Amino acid sequence: MNFASLKKQILSYNPSGDLNLIQKAYDFANEAHSGQHRVSGELFIFHPLGVAIILADLELDFTTIAAGLLHDVVEDTDYTISDIEKEFGSEIALLVDGVTKLGKLEFKTKEEQQAENFRKMFLAMAKDIRIILIKLADRLHNMRTLKYLPKEKQREKALETIEIFAPLAHRLGISKVKWELEDLAFRFLESDQYYQLVDKVAKKRQVREEHINSMIDVLKRHLRSSGINAEIQGRPKHFYSIYKKMNEQNKTFDQIYDLTAVRVIV
Repeated sequence: MNFASLKKQILSYNPSGDLNLIQKAYDFANEAHSGQHRVSGELFIFHPLGVAIILADLELDFTTIAAGLLHDVVEDTDYTISDIEKEFGSEIALLVDGVTKLGKLEFKTKEEQQAENFRKMFLAMAKDIRIILIKLADRLHNMRTLKYLPKEKQREKALETIEIFAPLAHRLGISKVKWELEDLAFRFLESDQYYQLVDKVAKKRQVREEHINSMIDVLKRHLRSSGINAEIQGRPKHFYSIYKKMNEQNKTFDQIYDLTAVRVIV
């Protein structure tokens, strides 16, 4: 993962975009975090860079991606929001300030109603929805590297993720972020069940892929005969979704038949 990866991702959906703002934000963050390392031992800049790549994967605007690169500068360096505003303007400063303030909130209960109140507080505090998007990308990248934290911290972060951040992603309609957050949290909260499920799903991979392709072929024929032009996407259901269904319906893995999903985009 490097800056070239970020540029490539951005240009894949905005080939004529001016990357000067992104370059400036990256250079500023790289200098601000110079000498800092994460718990994993890697350079700190890889975290904001990872966050920016997630935002680019969501095809967000350059201002949001630049704020993603800068989101930890105020919290973890001597720079202030005034410094950010002076260099990048009030809009990016607002986003960075919002992410910084949300980062100070602490979730300390497992009660479902309290989790819902916490999610509402998150949304209320964010003056711009892009603040939530950056925070979700921040949490997703942190979850991808959670294994480097102590076990107790892993569980704490995983619980926050499944109670707060995955439902927020769902509420905003960002399915692929929700799915990955849930699967990552599941891996740390119920490790044995997670890896057992991964193994069982892997053994049925070929059958599952054949089933998806068959469904897509049938749907394409029916839509074509009706004069409907549509894009059809097939995907396996993510692990946490399967695990939840097994628990809620009190079924074994072999009793769960809908391991795939198909999306039709007209």
